[in-house]
Amino acid sequence: MRLAIARLLSAAVVVLGVSAAVFLLVHLVPGDPIDALLGEAAANADRGALRQALGLDAPLAVQWWRFVSAAATGDLGTSLGTGRLVAALLAERLPYTAALALAALAVALAIAFPLGTLAALRAGGVLDALAGTASMLGAALPNFLLGPIFIIVFALWLGWFPIGGAEGPRAIVLPALTLGSGLAALLARMIRAALLEVLAEEHVRAARARGLGPLAILRHHVFPPAALPILTVVGAQLGALLGGAVITETVFGWPGLGQLAVEAIQRRDYPLVQGTVLVISVSYVVLNTLVDLLYARLDPRLENDAG
Repeated sequence: MRLAIARLLSAAVVVLGVSAAVFLLVHLVPGDPIDALLGEAAANADRGALRQALGLDAPLAVQWWRFVSAAATGDLGTSLGTGRLVAALLAERLPYTAALALAALAVALAIAFPLGTLAALRAGGVLDALAGTASMLGAALPNFLLGPIFIIVFALWLGWFPIGGAEGPRAIVLPALTLGSGLAALLARMIRAALLEVLAEEHVRAARARGLGPLAILRHHVFPPAALPILTVVGAQLGALLGGAVITETVFGWPGLGQLAVEAIQRRDYPLVQGTVLVISVSYVVLNTLVDLLYARLDPRLENDAG
């Protein structure tokens, strides 16, 4: 219980700090939303009246407090570009980003789990070297480069998948593969390291001495204790996928929060940018807090240390 309270308080402080950072960074971006709405040739009187109507004439500290106070009640303001509630726009786009993040995580696990397991079981061998090379290659290629490569090969040359958009179930394959490849490289190395650590422990050697087969040893003696550090990384990276989706969604025209954030930045739509980044950041914090609590549930020693 003490650990849960500590994690929740820490998460609340982080969310408050993130809201302040997001607000400040958005207002440091060059450009004026009034120019985007009225044009640079608008009269000063009209510009001043609109700035006052939108509350942009108040000091930044006052604007930030208004934003935080309203956000605490679920009110993220109104989009300057569309006139719609920011919360409604986010509710429309969030399912797309969540689906892409989960699909990318599934791709990453499907690649990393067998790759990391084979590398651990054949440590120092050819398979280990090949797995290490594949992991480094996946980590080295950024999404903005990997995405166009997949589009050229699988969409233009082979015609297996659509170039972009979200029409039909096949549309998510290429963006999920792009977003999941980098994570697969990280997870494969993490799985390999976790399995190697457990394989060297005394109880695994005892299981081998009792004549248990390799599959039984992996299932009952290796995977359960190795799952804890892997779970931590997976949970943290799932939150990171939400932020990393910005580039991938832009490349593939995927209508999620990332693409919405880019559109809002181009229009200098302060409320929409703040709301989008805040939702992504809060999602990251919430997921990491849940992983910490789950980790403590699976490993009671953490709760005892916190006490």
